[in-house]
Amino acid sequence: MGRVTERRRVLRIRDGGTSTRPDTLVAEEPLEIRLNGEPLAITMRTPGDDFALATGFLVSEGVLGSAEDVANIAYCAGAVDGDGANTYNIVDVRLAQGVPVPEVSLERNVYTTSSCGLCGKASLDAVRTTARWPVSDLPPVRVTSGLLATLPDRLRAAQRVFERTGGLHAAGLFAPGGRLLDVREDVGRHNAVDKIVGRALRSGDLPLSQSILLVSGRASFELAQKAVMAGIPLLAAVSAPSSLAVDLAGETGLTLVGFLRGASMNVYTGEQRIDLRSADGRARRPEGGGSG
Repeated sequence: MGRVTERRRVLRIRDGGTSTRPDTLVAEEPLEIRLNGEPLAITMRTPGDDFALATGFLVSEGVLGSAEDVANIAYCAGAVDGDGANTYNIVDVRLAQGVPVPEVSLERNVYTTSSCGLCGKASLDAVRTTARWPVSDLPPVRVTSGLLATLPDRLRAAQRVFERTGGLHAAGLFAPGGRLLDVREDVGRHNAVDKIVGRALRSGDLPLSQSILLVSGRASFELAQKAVMAGIPLLAAVSAPSSLAVDLAGETGLTLVGFLRGASMNVYTGEQRIDLRSADGRARRPEGGGSG
């Protein structure tokens, strides 16, 4: 696993007895994202897929829309540790000639934590970036509620590092029929989404108009924004959405599903994309409302 995991000694207490043993932990290190050599953002992330993370972040910021927008992406050789070795913790994205640099991006140097996503936004307007592929204009996608119910278990089965550490969030990209297209893990769920979007950009698959995005944990405003900016029509989360996430989903036409646990789920917006049938094709009878 390389730098993805690290080993630490722990004191284990079980049934009144104690023992010492090595424990596998998920690695967390800072990554500085530079745009044309200028510092743009710092995120705490799990090392790996750093180029995808950086480009996915720039998609959500409205800077990139295709792989051709990137002239070059590389680690900065000047980022070294005490032994003079490259830490691989600074990535510089150079834009292709003619690709504009939004002034708002370079005016606000952003610090990103592994838990909350982008912090320090000056106002809500600063993150309501104009989408290149409005979700409401994309080809229709319709899935059954029964299929949605199967996705959390499929995502969990694909989380290789989580099985070793228990300390990672995940984002999974699924086809409307339920096939897993991609899965990324990270200490921050927003980083995991950026890695998926960045990989799609670099392989020429944007917009992701025929896909479902599933995230572990809650659905924040920023995760809804990232889905919209990547042209993803349906975002599902195993926990609750925030009020701003619901507002943004409603404004943009994104289908937002929360509390996706077994056969239960809450559909907050875009219910026209949900076919209320179980996995075996039988119609489900609508039930009363309530929180997850």
